[in-house]
Amino acid sequence: MSQTALYHFLTSVPEAAAIWSFLLLLALGLLAALVARPERDPAPDAAAEPADAARRDDLVRYAEEVAVAAAGAAQTARRRRERWLAELDEADRAWTAYDEADAAARRLAGAAALAAPRTPRTPAEYAARERWLHHAAMTAHWRGDLTARQLADVLAGRNGWDPRRHPADQEIVLARTIRDGRRAGWEIADARERAARRDAELAAEAARTLAAEAYAAAEALRPAPAYASATTSPLPVPASVRNARWRPAQVG
Repeated sequence: MSQTALYHFLTSVPEAAAIWSFLLLLALGLLAALVARPERDPAPDAAAEPADAARRDDLVRYAEEVAVAAAGAAQTARRRRERWLAELDEADRAWTAYDEADAAARRLAGAAALAAPRTPRTPAEYAARERWLHHAAMTAHWRGDLTARQLADVLAGRNGWDPRRHPADQEIVLARTIRDGRRAGWEIADARERAARRDAELAAEAARTLAAEAYAAAEALRPAPAYASATTSPLPVPASVRNARWRPAQVG
């Protein structure tokens, strides 16, 4: 009896050891497979895909709008710069004209220190003086140095115009009137030039801002590089691009 039990024990132990060895190897293989398998990312949320698509559509629309706005702002800046340059040339010409008139008035004022030649005060002399003044005034009007109202004052002999005065004195008064008129014209041209310069500067600044915004919107739409690491932080998106859905671009 004891021999039979011993026989069963000796024959069953190797069989059990083989089974346990097989199970141990299988467990170790499964454990190694679990360790070696890379960690999978969680499955994307199906509800997030429509939201991402809508967000990208908003970014695309915003990028298109801001690109159109940037192009319009650039054209506006170019037009305003051209207008400013034209006003600058006009102001330069007005200053040159005033400077010439001022120099002429100064020369005549220096010559006024000399005594005027004595002429007989006869009706013919007064008529000649009147003709000289009227001719000089009309010539100045044709050049644009006297307005129609000023010419009317000269011909009517009002507002300080006296046709009986000597032509030397009349020439001084006429030169001063021309100088004052050109100075007023230069002041108007200078004010226009400064206003046009401010408009050009504001338009240029608006164009630069919209151009930078358009560039940022275009960069936000570019796909990430394929070699980028998973741990690399994405580039920050400007607030103007993040809020594109709620603030459409406009031409400044």
